[in-house]
Amino acid sequence: MPIDLTNTAVTYQDTTYGLTVYEGDKQLVVRGDTAGFEGTLVDDGLLCPLSAFNAAVLRRRLPWLQPVTLGLHTSAGFGDRLGSATPGHVLAVRGTGVAPIFAQQSVRENTRTGRTPQQVLDDAMWGVFQAGWREAWGADADHIKTAEDLNAFVQAGYTFYTIDPGDHVDDAAETATPDTLEAKAAALDWDVLQTSLSDTRHRYCRAFALNGLTFDDGTLLKAVAKYGAAVAHTVRLAQYLTHQMAGRPFELEMSVDETGTTTSLYEHFYIASELRRLAIPFVSLAPRFVGRFEKGVDYIGDLNELEQNIAGHAAIMAYFDNSYKLSLHTGSDKFGVYPLAARHTQGRVHLKTAGTSYLEALRVIAAVNVDLFREIYEFARGRYETDRKTYHVSAQLSRAPEAAALAAGQLPGLLDQFDARQILHVTFGSVLDTFGAALCDHLAQHEATYHQYLKVHFDKHLHAFAR
Repeated sequence: MPIDLTNTAVTYQDTTYGLTVYEGDKQLVVRGDTAGFEGTLVDDGLLCPLSAFNAAVLRRRLPWLQPVTLGLHTSAGFGDRLGSATPGHVLAVRGTGVAPIFAQQSVRENTRTGRTPQQVLDDAMWGVFQAGWREAWGADADHIKTAEDLNAFVQAGYTFYTIDPGDHVDDAAETATPDTLEAKAAALDWDVLQTSLSDTRHRYCRAFALNGLTFDDGTLLKAVAKYGAAVAHTVRLAQYLTHQMAGRPFELEMSVDETGTTTSLYEHFYIASELRRLAIPFVSLAPRFVGRFEKGVDYIGDLNELEQNIAGHAAIMAYFDNSYKLSLHTGSDKFGVYPLAARHTQGRVHLKTAGTSYLEALRVIAAVNVDLFREIYEFARGRYETDRKTYHVSAQLSRAPEAAALAAGQLPGLLDQFDARQILHVTFGSVLDTFGAALCDHLAQHEATYHQYLKVHFDKHLHAFAR
């Protein structure tokens, strides 16, 4: 019996490929040259499971299914904790001029979802194929803290690596005495930094042609004591990554956003200058901005103060020839921030989102099975105090309505209530452990709805960045 390939079919070099649903499972159909694929012969082709093996073969056949580096284009990362969101992300990004990273997960997120870097990349690739995306796209190994974390991402073929040296940022330097700062700076690994404290003083203690930016000894010592070890750790990981990639192109981001203190303009200048001096080819830098960038909600703080802060960081970026982008971490749902970032960076910006696509999945559940959503929400409330410990969030259980107090028609509104939304956001791992199969089954049954919800949601994210 002929198998319907619906609208996913593509013919390339005399072979046709497409997706179909066969006996309840989405599968790949290959018609023509089927060599190398694993599958079952049917009347008009080879029926192949969406396995890692077949994904690798298809990537070799269709070059646009391989992630690539994206350079300095305005870009956005779309985290997908369920592995089914990419077609919706494609709907939103198509026509905007924003370069997408469709595969993006951190080690922490993979641990909580039980997925591997290879599964994340393959799921994104199948989504790219399904949606007919043929432009460049990237794959981000997010928040890498150790060399051991890198290996699985390198093997899977990721092209973008976010180094997170936050454990090596010394927040105590913010309030340390001059003598303590001197001691902290002297204790750094100056061999890795390929310089000395005296030479560092000679390079920095002067005025720069940047809005009067001038380091005095105290300002410099604070920057060195606070971020010197983080720079050294980034250098070690970058060198290890270069060796592991064995000549394959990749991009590097340094992220210090998940730290306890704001990154001052002086500290940004020091970090960028040192990475350039050490020939670390970073494409983006994520400082800790003023105010609070929390999960799943808009910016918390004074937008006027943030605008001045972003403008200052963008000026430093311009001083270094706009050779990298500013990166907005915990960037989802920050609708007041996007126009400011787009304007002051002139598009030299990377937006990073993660759990907001998962929240849109829950919005679908709330629409199609309100009882399941009620159960998930109450479970999330019970897990919140435990699961929040690795996040900077301020939601309070006392401010989140109990599900029992709400009528069915009121439950979807919880996804727009500050505290309930954050509670649902940070408990995703626990929820998926308990409800993952049911959640994914419902999304598969309402796939088009989920993708449309994602398009509407990300249209609001990307509007300020579109060209």
